[in-house]
This record gives sequence, structure tokens and C-alpha cells, in this order.
Amino acid sequence: MNVICLKCCKSRSLQSMLFNFLLFFFLQEIDISTSYIFAELFLLCLFYPADTVEDEMEMATVRHRPEALELLEAQSKFTKKELQILYRGFKNECPSGVVNEDTFKEIYSQFFPQGDSTTYAHFLFNAFDTDHNGSVSFEDFVMGLSILLRGTVQEKLNWAFNLYDINKDGYITKEEMLDIMKAIYDMMGKCTYPVLKEDAPRQHVETFFQKMDKNKDGVVTIDEFIESCQKDENIMRSMQLFENVI
Repeated sequence: MNVICLKCCKSRSLQSMLFNFLLFFFLQEIDISTSYIFAELFLLCLFYPADTVEDEMEMATVRHRPEALELLEAQSKFTKKELQILYRGFKNECPSGVVNEDTFKEIYSQFFPQGDSTTYAHFLFNAFDTDHNGSVSFEDFVMGLSILLRGTVQEKLNWAFNLYDINKDGYITKEEMLDIMKAIYDMMGKCTYPVLKEDAPRQHVETFFQKMDKNKDGVVTIDEFIESCQKDENIMRSMQLFENVI
């Protein structure tokens, strides 16, 4: 899995096929990092333009207010050229420069026609709508993607914790994690094989809590979450899969 995979996808249909293939692969051994990987894959396939051209003259036509672009370069972990590529894909999908939740869900559903991606798209949108104003700008996406792809282990795990902490009270409850798990299975629809049992999401949640809820108080704190994830080689490996994709 590297940059070649995405660069070879010359159309949205091919990107969607790649996306679903990778999701199917990861869902076979679902763990706490699955939602994190889904977010990475979706944003990469969505905002990496399918017809990327390396020609410098064409890249020079991609502009996003030069002063803002320079600021984003300083604040994120992307180069100016990488930001231009990302903006090209973003502008193609979101000409207005911002995405609201309905648009986000509509775009997301294109990747999952066989399932219901509404709930998961809602959770992911909220993770990027950090100021809770109902819209996500290019800057919001860049900063989120910067963490997802090239952040430190601490930054990546904080982002993942925030995704699961739906009500943002600093704790992950079984109900919150179950909501995320159900949303993932609803999104995948009939793509899983063998067909998963109805109680599979709840079983995953119980497994996660046995591992992470160290003091058995029924909730997982950020410290418990980070400590458990850092001790899990599979989770740590998963969070480094796409660091050099762009």
C-alpha cells in the first residue's frame, strides 16, 4: 500500500473499488484503529485527484490564496506542492470551499452504495468540525489529514480518542464505542465475508473494554486509551500505513 495505488486510480469508480477493497481487508481483523484507517482511506481517495499530473506548469495553476497556503505549510506537515495537490482534489469535490454535513454524507455514500454510511459519516464529520460551526473548510481537512498521516503517535491517538468520544466529555463509554462499531458495520453493508453475526459489534466492544478499561470503572480515559494502544503492535503498525502516501 503506497502512493502508486492512488496514482493509478484515474477515475472515481476505480478509487471507490480500491477503497472498498482496502476496507474489506482491514475489516477482517477489526480493532480500535479500524475507524482511524477508514478516515485516512476516505480522505485520501476523496481529495487525492484521480488525474494528478506532475507537470509543473499545471501545478502552478492550482492556487489557494498564497498567504494562506504558506500558513498551512507552516502549520501542517505537508509541502506546498502536496497542499496544491490536495486543494485541487478538494476544490473538485467542494467548489464552494467548505463542506457541510449533508454534502459530506452524500460524498461518503458514493463509496458505500451497498450500505448505510450516514451515521459513520456524521461521526467523522464531527471529528473534523472542530469549532462546531456546521461546516468543514479546506484548512480543517488539511490539519486533520496532517495528523492522520504524519502526526506523532500521541497526536494520532488523541485524534482517534476524540472520534470515539462522541459527546466530548473526556471519556469513552461502551455505548459510544458501540455506536461507532455499529456505524462501521452498517456502512459496509453486505461487503463482509463471512457474514457477521448481529452481536459482532457488541462483542468487539467487550473485547476492547477488557483490554483498555484498566480500573474497570466502565469508561476509558485518554490515558488508558493511549497506554493500551501503544502496547498493541497491530494498532501502532496500522497508524503508520499511509504516512508516505501523498
